[in-house]
Amino acid sequence: MDTIASLFSFITTPVSWVIVQFHSVYGAIFGPDTGWAWGLSIVSLVILIRICLIPLFVKQIKATRAMQTLQPEMKKIQERYKNDKQRQSEEMMKLYKETGTNPLSSCLPILAQSPFFFALYHVLNSIANNDTIGVINQSLLESAQKAHIFGAPLAAKFTDSSADVADLDASLLTVRIVTAVMIVLMSASQFYTQRQLMTKNVDTTVKTPFMQQQKMLMYVFPVMFAVFGINFPVGVLVYWLTTNVWTMGQQMYVIHNNPTPGSKAQAAYLERLTKHVTNHGKTRSRGERAIVKAIVAKGRDRNEYERKFINGLSKVGLAAQADGTVVKGESAVATVAEDGTPTTGGAPKRQQPKRQSKAQRQSVSPKQADEPTTSLEKSDEPEDAKPGAAKKAAQKPSGGGRSKAQSGQRKGGPQRPKSPSKK
Repeated sequence: MDTIASLFSFITTPVSWVIVQFHSVYGAIFGPDTGWAWGLSIVSLVILIRICLIPLFVKQIKATRAMQTLQPEMKKIQERYKNDKQRQSEEMMKLYKETGTNPLSSCLPILAQSPFFFALYHVLNSIANNDTIGVINQSLLESAQKAHIFGAPLAAKFTDSSADVADLDASLLTVRIVTAVMIVLMSASQFYTQRQLMTKNVDTTVKTPFMQQQKMLMYVFPVMFAVFGINFPVGVLVYWLTTNVWTMGQQMYVIHNNPTPGSKAQAAYLERLTKHVTNHGKTRSRGERAIVKAIVAKGRDRNEYERKFINGLSKVGLAAQADGTVVKGESAVATVAEDGTPTTGGAPKRQQPKRQSKAQRQSVSPKQADEPTTSLEKSDEPEDAKPGAAKKAAQKPSGGGRSKAQSGQRKGGPQRPKSPSKK
């Protein structure tokens, strides 16, 4: 570990300078030789570093979600070229280039934080060895050696011997209890953060190898922290526990306010958003408008929770707009069909004419059949109800009666005698 830490010796001076500046502030409050002054200086160093890494954290979230989206395509490439590893790698790189994703982006916060971690380890290890480093001179070195956190010196480790701990004016039992508790808290916070990500913020509609990988890391990382933690000084454990708690809180904030599409966290978020928009009739923040805008832009590609959100707004007479706002409509209600396409109701639908039965079509006279109907009411009106219908019927014999009269037949009565022919 000393060899690895020495590789980052170029950053030990800036790290030691930041710690000394924070120590001068907290030393004036709690006393320069107290564990509170030095412990809070390390905590403040962590917070400062993590604030600077927020842009990288945002990039990590985007990269992780992009990788989750690409998992089905990656699986297809692996199955298609399973016997050609070179072609498989080429197709993977081509997919990354086309979609603008980078697998290493999800590791950026950890990689960027690593130099500060090893530099802090190098500083604390030098304090344990009674060596000045960076801007920490002899007087600050003696002050740091006197500082104890819950009875454990900042430079003490779980694996130290009784003689090493006695030189730092502490007992071995106290050091091991404090370090063991901090290692357990450090591993538990890491496990909870990863489990929270797996159970709440993963798209449950897509089963990919990425989910299995994350599930494996959920158990591997805590074990790694436990194994390596026994070799970390108390000050480094304070650093790592603080950064784990920060990551856990940061992850909870993201899951609550900007969940992964298709996850259980998104279902809970959209349910809360539906209640708020229903009560107030509008979105309340830029983040909410951005999420509504993204849902509207998806169209057919909306998932189950997003369609439920749009339909929930439509039931109360609200409609989501393309700019992320929500407006009220008197009769215009945005709904989503089963295929995901939005349909907006406006003017009432045009009614189709009633279909006539076969008997009604046969009862129409030849003359009426040739005349075009000018309205639905006129075509559906019965013949007997029209003015003059009875008079026309009396003057105009039916086609069937004419044919029978020509043949000299009468229906229902004596036959008419034939008229004598003219001579």
